[in-house]
Amino acid sequence: MLTHLSISNFTIVEHLQIDLSAGMTAITGETGAGKSIMLDALGLCLGDRADPRSIRPGCTRADITACFDIAGIPAARAWLDAQDLTVSDECILRRVISTDRSRAWINGRPATVQQCAELGQHLVDIHSQHAHQSLLRKPVQRALLDSFAGAAALAETVASLAHDWTETEQRLAALRDASSETESRHQLLSYQVGELDDLALGSDEIASLEAEQKALGSAEEILESAGRALDLCDTLEDTAQQAAQLLSASLHRGSRVDNARDMLQSAAIQSGEARGDLQAYLDSIDIDPRRLADVESRLDQIYTIARKHRVKPEELAALHAELAGELEALSGSDASVQALEAELETRLAAWTEQAEKLTQRREKGARKLRREAMALLETLSMGQCVLEIALASRQGTSPHPGGREEVEFLISTNPGSAPQSLARIASGGELSRISLAIQVATADGGSVPSMVFDEVDVGIGGAVAEVVGRLLRKLSNGAQVLCVTHLPQVAAQAHHQLRVSKTGNRKSVTTALARLDTDGRVDELARMLGGLKVTDQTLAHAREMLADADA
Repeated sequence: MLTHLSISNFTIVEHLQIDLSAGMTAITGETGAGKSIMLDALGLCLGDRADPRSIRPGCTRADITACFDIAGIPAARAWLDAQDLTVSDECILRRVISTDRSRAWINGRPATVQQCAELGQHLVDIHSQHAHQSLLRKPVQRALLDSFAGAAALAETVASLAHDWTETEQRLAALRDASSETESRHQLLSYQVGELDDLALGSDEIASLEAEQKALGSAEEILESAGRALDLCDTLEDTAQQAAQLLSASLHRGSRVDNARDMLQSAAIQSGEARGDLQAYLDSIDIDPRRLADVESRLDQIYTIARKHRVKPEELAALHAELAGELEALSGSDASVQALEAELETRLAAWTEQAEKLTQRREKGARKLRREAMALLETLSMGQCVLEIALASRQGTSPHPGGREEVEFLISTNPGSAPQSLARIASGGELSRISLAIQVATADGGSVPSMVFDEVDVGIGGAVAEVVGRLLRKLSNGAQVLCVTHLPQVAAQAHHQLRVSKTGNRKSVTTALARLDTDGRVDELARMLGGLKVTDQTLAHAREMLADADA
């Protein structure tokens, strides 16, 4: 519910702080005092269009903040969670209007006006004489009927099934649209995959072939250089042996010459071993021009296909797998179409079954809601009105989120005239009372947690005014009710009362707000009853009205 409203520099309000409670709160005051200003300010927090002319003269900006307790409003909490804007059980909406721009915040984070409006639909329902009143919207009428008929959950199921059907239908349409291109793509992929299949490229084949090509291409040079090295090993072995013999131990003595002789003998031995390894290496070299040609031909085939696909040769294997996977998917497209067609039929059957149940619930609920609302309209001196709840079958056979029928509340305010839409027929005062009757009739089915009624008493008085007050008080059993009224019979039924007054001089005026205690309420009701002259009799009448309301 709405717990606090802060208004600064808005129209004739300089600074205003309003704490609000559960139950019914009446907002009273003399004409022109600014009773509706707080509702206009609240509407800005809920996404209404801003007008720079509403800034208080002499100020640069207007600042409005509305605080809500959302602990018992799961729809609002779910919306905030989806937007990642949840902070706690308190929700704060703020709107700042300057001469060149308007800004909004939700729980301290910048937000769009559209977001404020979406969230506001879960928080407050403003019933006024303006065309944007929620009851004028067909989706709201449908939701009211579904809630009253105990079909809200079923309506959500129908909407979900319709969305699932639409999603499946879109997927099927996309697959069918692509079918004209599938055949040519299939032919191209078949050729490309076949070509890569024929290539049969091994995992390490490219590196192996390149190494073999390099070896075969330089075989003659290898043989020549290795043969010369082999000859030198022969010469080196003979030379080392001869040098060692010249340093025979019988002729040369001493540690230095002994060391030199040992190294020469070792060199002769190592030269011989190196000669053996070189000979084995030369024997392993195979000069095969035909093999070289085969290797080069194979590499050329691989490089050519890689250039055709504009990839590196080593990327051909990955490309082969990718193209083969796409070809397999295309090959199964016919099966996919058939599967989606079957799925579409299954979803249609499920929606049809649930939509039929919803229609039955709505038909039964519409009859009952009409009876109850008509009875309430009778008490509101609108017995000549005829309320109809029309369930018109939708055109087409595609599943609709709203079910098989459109729901619209129709009204006839004059005997003999055909019922028409509320926006077309009802006047401002009539619309407020019609809305009140419907809201009271559907109150047990759940409603927006805070409802605002702006001058629902237009055009009524006497006993009817007291009925309006009692209905508003009854409505406040399940929701917070704020009511701007000129009638003491309505104000007396409230649990709380706020008095708006205007003060000022020739240069400026400002609006003040006071929460009234019991004595203050008696004085205010007496003023509303007797005008400027308040007598003991009007004061006694005011006390009696309050006592009757609490009885």
